[in-house]
Amino acid sequence: MRIEEDGDRVSASRQHLVFAYYVTGHGFGHATRVVEVVRHLILAGHDVHVVSAAPDFVFTSEVQSPRLFIRKVLLDCGAVQADALTVDRLASLEKYSETAVAPRASILATEIEWLNSIKADLVVSDVVPVACRAAADAGIRSVCVTNFSWDFIYAEYVMVAGNHHRSIVWQIAEDYSHCEFLIRLPGYCPMPAFRDVIDVPLVVRRLHKSRKEVRKELGIGEDVKLVIFNFGGQPAGWKLKEEYLPSGWLCLVCGASDKDELPPNFLRLAKDVYTPDLIAASDCMLGKIGYGTVSEALAFKLPFVFVRRDYFNEEPFLRNMLEYYQGGVEMIRRDLLTGHWLPYLERAISLKPCYEGGIDGGEVAARILQDTAIGKNYASDKFSGARRLRDAIVLGYQLQRAPGRDVCIPDWYANAENELGLRTGLPTIEMNDDSSLMNSCTEDFDILHGDVQGLSDTMNFLKSLVKLDAAYDSGKDTEKRKIRERVAAAGLFNWEEEIFVARAPGRLDVMGGIADYSGSLVLQMPIREACHVAVQRNHPSKQRLWKHAQARQHAKGQGPTPVLQIVSYGSELSNRGPTFDMDLSDFMDGDQPMSYEKAKKYFAQDPSQKWAAYVAGSILVLMTELGVRFEDSISMLVSSAVPEGKGVSSSASVEVASMSAIAAAHGLNISPRDLALLCQKVENHIVGAPCGVMDQMTSACGETNKLLAMICQPAEVVGHVEIPGHIRFWGIDSGIRHSVGGADYGSVRIGTFMGRKMIKSMAAAVLSRSLPSSNGISHYELEEEGGELLEAEASLDYLCNLAPHRYEALYAKMLPESMLGETFLERYADHNDSVTVIDHKRSYGVRANARHPIYENFRVKAFKALLTSAASDEQLTSLGELLYQCHYSYSDCGLGSDGTDRLVQLVQEMQHNKVSKFEDGTLYGAKITGGGSGGTVCVIGRNCLRSSQQILEIQQRYKGATGYLPLVIEGSSPGAGKFGYLRIRRRFPPKQSVVSLQSNYN
Repeated sequence: MRIEEDGDRVSASRQHLVFAYYVTGHGFGHATRVVEVVRHLILAGHDVHVVSAAPDFVFTSEVQSPRLFIRKVLLDCGAVQADALTVDRLASLEKYSETAVAPRASILATEIEWLNSIKADLVVSDVVPVACRAAADAGIRSVCVTNFSWDFIYAEYVMVAGNHHRSIVWQIAEDYSHCEFLIRLPGYCPMPAFRDVIDVPLVVRRLHKSRKEVRKELGIGEDVKLVIFNFGGQPAGWKLKEEYLPSGWLCLVCGASDKDELPPNFLRLAKDVYTPDLIAASDCMLGKIGYGTVSEALAFKLPFVFVRRDYFNEEPFLRNMLEYYQGGVEMIRRDLLTGHWLPYLERAISLKPCYEGGIDGGEVAARILQDTAIGKNYASDKFSGARRLRDAIVLGYQLQRAPGRDVCIPDWYANAENELGLRTGLPTIEMNDDSSLMNSCTEDFDILHGDVQGLSDTMNFLKSLVKLDAAYDSGKDTEKRKIRERVAAAGLFNWEEEIFVARAPGRLDVMGGIADYSGSLVLQMPIREACHVAVQRNHPSKQRLWKHAQARQHAKGQGPTPVLQIVSYGSELSNRGPTFDMDLSDFMDGDQPMSYEKAKKYFAQDPSQKWAAYVAGSILVLMTELGVRFEDSISMLVSSAVPEGKGVSSSASVEVASMSAIAAAHGLNISPRDLALLCQKVENHIVGAPCGVMDQMTSACGETNKLLAMICQPAEVVGHVEIPGHIRFWGIDSGIRHSVGGADYGSVRIGTFMGRKMIKSMAAAVLSRSLPSSNGISHYELEEEGGELLEAEASLDYLCNLAPHRYEALYAKMLPESMLGETFLERYADHNDSVTVIDHKRSYGVRANARHPIYENFRVKAFKALLTSAASDEQLTSLGELLYQCHYSYSDCGLGSDGTDRLVQLVQEMQHNKVSKFEDGTLYGAKITGGGSGGTVCVIGRNCLRSSQQILEIQQRYKGATGYLPLVIEGSSPGAGKFGYLRIRRRFPPKQSVVSLQSNYN
């Protein structure tokens, strides 16, 4: 401010002011809202100098005035987008360093000189950090107008990029600390660098034409449904097809280049078109979420079909606002790319957006800026600049997304506010002394412990529980199995009592696979799909028993005894019984728990209920291993979204979720690692599948968007490897059902343990000088290798501890290709594997099976090291090559399949086609996963829109060749340990008694 203090307030009509308005270089959204504030400042008679890299037409199409001055300068780059839906986190930081950090001294000198030259009265920033510092150095007041700040956006990127980028966030926070106050827009993010805040309504551009006028100009009648396709400044590459739109619809495409060929029902809009008029004339909008699109959709009550972007932290807050006012429909990326638009568009036009708030934020903000420029003090002076800076450092630079949750107000932010005794005007979560206990609640449940962590599948599971207290009319559902499943579940719980809910995800085997049982390092990613289990314990006299369970107790002539009742959702998809029940006393053999062998036979009696071994087996393992005794009845509901038979550990997710929920309901404190080991016992000894422990360990200990690194000797978690932002993993299902209980997996495991036993025997023989010269290797040559190494190899616990060069030098030529089980047992007595049994009459592969884990351990170590190396095409090529090598090693063991081989071949064809060679590659490698013999293929590629398109093309080409449309698995979520558990209670009593339902079941 440059005015003389005369004691009188100066009105706009008598005072000509000069504003310097800085606009960030991220997208058009900032410029479009700035122009509305600028318009009102110019109407009040002031000069506005806009400093921006945005095209002139964004400003001049709305403001034609000699008082508007545009200075084309880029002082910050915002977030660098790899494509319309993906932010490149590392590139964003590097570009900011190049744009704003390296030339900082010259930027400040230039801006100070320029601000003095125009005699600026006030500096306004949306939301360029250095503008605030330049204003302070020039002795001018500054104000920020925004819904987010770059310290919030970049903080998560820094956590991914490494410590060397942290100074960026520190510097941004320091710059913002010179700002006098913040004019905060709706849909705002936490902005801890600002301690003085003024909230204003939505800033929305005005309409120039009515809906009727716009449609008349376009030649579109009112009977035509119109969708506007709006993805901001990244429109290139869309392959739009006529069949994407329902009959009678037209689509207006913003930003399409002249080279893009559009179908007749898609209309190209000019680049400088005034979009607010077109938005208001449309029936819905399809695009990505940004402040401009959301504010105009809300203001004009236009339903918005949106597709999420990766790594832009502003989006969840705007999405929450959009959905709160019933104006949003989320479309998954896959459906956008494949043109499956119909259900989303139909859903959108059925909505009735209900935003009734103000849309004059531009005028309100302009008035505040004018008052500030002429001397009004809006700041509280409560905190000094140093205090604001300290808070910005403490709260701003540490800000990062909590694993697995959509961003709301992070826990650490609320805690920090409470500790400092501060309030910023942001809504906060009230916390108990124990921060893990949150007195939050949903519409129908009080959540007494835990946090849903923004997981939509968990919210959906809770919603499904709510529906259980309503009667189901059998006349409305013709699927008898589904009726039985729902009716049984409806009578499962006492709604007056507490229920415990656990969640555990499946996993994508990135590297390691079947080498886990040989002690290898493995890298596993917890996937988005998960299993939920709800558990309630009741006194036997209070449990709602199914009719046949009541009859069983009456037949025994006894009173109420503890009963286990389980309902499994999705039984209609796998031809299994939807329910299972047993008296808990059946687990006892006298005064001791029954043996695992007896339990295995018990659950195998009825094939349609064998699935219950994965769930109920947890109870027997807890009884046997931890001495737990269960005196109450137990009711369990299992709902899994993890695809079965696809090699993504559907069984492990059920085991981990079941045991987690049972443990929580009974007050058992079991570490995630120990819980995983207990769940492995369920699968090995009760189910009878000879799996390693990596599946259960990933489901229990995994973290979102990280690879669990574990040395399986037997189960040492060595850390979590962050998946670099430029890398993405997909799983593609071959359609060939996979089972770790199948003969192929078990025979390879047996052959591997045979090979280990032979290697140990060879090493021991050399040490005892009893091995004759054979196979071209002399006794003397073996002996010269050194006694210590041979001693270690003679007592080899895990085959992966044998280095590849030792294997090649000493043992590879001496191992047979295969061996008959009977022959092996005669020579070596036992293969020393407690979970497999050698068939005397079967021949087992030895050499290839033993070789695989030795080399796989080396490949995984190399893969892990490469993940943390500098991003480059060579890095991705090397990572992909390791996947390919692993795949063909599986095949050498006999664990390949036509389907998985075809998918890997399709990835290779995509990788090496002419387009990929001409441009930067997108897909780099693929491998079969888990136990092999079918199941899912893991693909590694560049994290960009083109990669997603190529994955979808592979999906379609595979369908064309096989007739099967493969499932694509992508995304990540937290393991059971990170999720914890929920303790919930229905807030209201059930609307209808389920007693009548029990009489209909069975």
